[in-house]
Amino acid sequence: MDYPVSWALAGATWQSKLQPTLIKAIELDRIGLRTALPSGEEWIANRKNLPSSGLICKTSDARCDFASEHKFTKGIYEQVLHAKPNRILAEERRRQIIDLVNHQGTVLVPRLARQFSTSEVTIRQDLEALHNQGYVHRTHGGALPVRSAALLDRALSEKEKLHRREKHRIAAAAARLVKERQSVVLDSGSTTTAVARALRNFHELTIITNAVNIAAELAGTSIQVILTGGILREDSFSLIGPLAESALERLSADLLFLGVDGFDINFGLTTPNLLEANVNRVMMKIARHRIVVCDSSKFASRSLSLIAAASDIHQVITDRNISELDLTALKEAGINVTVV
Repeated sequence: MDYPVSWALAGATWQSKLQPTLIKAIELDRIGLRTALPSGEEWIANRKNLPSSGLICKTSDARCDFASEHKFTKGIYEQVLHAKPNRILAEERRRQIIDLVNHQGTVLVPRLARQFSTSEVTIRQDLEALHNQGYVHRTHGGALPVRSAALLDRALSEKEKLHRREKHRIAAAAARLVKERQSVVLDSGSTTTAVARALRNFHELTIITNAVNIAAELAGTSIQVILTGGILREDSFSLIGPLAESALERLSADLLFLGVDGFDINFGLTTPNLLEANVNRVMMKIARHRIVVCDSSKFASRSLSLIAAASDIHQVITDRNISELDLTALKEAGINVTVV
């Protein structure tokens, strides 16, 4: 049976029978403890930060009294407290974390560790578990609420009304990356439609798209448009299915501008339609440089169908309302980020 270990003085809690490497990962400086090198298997106590009497520890092979002993070996803690421990089950702590995330909108690891009198390692494990179960969106240093849009598939006309200024700035930034005589893939969507409009003044450009409305936007310009065949999705004006995929597989492109409905840095890029996701994956395969264009509302959100992992893209163009946590996570993943 595992017994909770509580440091009332320090406000840190961990479980017994942990692997030594995991115990060593716990930040113990605040409670006056530190670990030696892994090979030493030693825990060293600083008496200045601990009570000098009544506090004992049980290790796997010895009983040590801090009043007289300051070093003990192979210490897998079972109980360190002369008062009654403040116990809280992991399930209850995680339920409270979900409530905090949903009410506060964002939570940070250090603050949660202090609030629940536990270690930051434990909180990170809690957030990772809750993220994997779909209860929260894990971010760098904390968590956000999950904005579930798994089955939400808005019509293009509705999407175009949302975040219009942000999409205009994103499109302008995307156009600055394009050079004459390049081939560019545009998938369907309101942001990529804005990109198409920003490219209308090019003269020697090839646009490959599965979006009927984008082809119409570029009609009458000097741009060469290659429109894939496929089954028409009426709400989005996109062409999907085997015909669209086979047409794309015969082509090659310099750039891909990909719009997404959800961007979860841990899970990946998502869209509501399974067949659309298949077409998007082929687009990524044929493009040498892959760029996601999306407004900041798409982050911390998942849709039904996974397109690809975040690590499969090279660059993101988004608006300045992106959270600092998501921005940091993108950069740490090695993704070039342009904020407009």
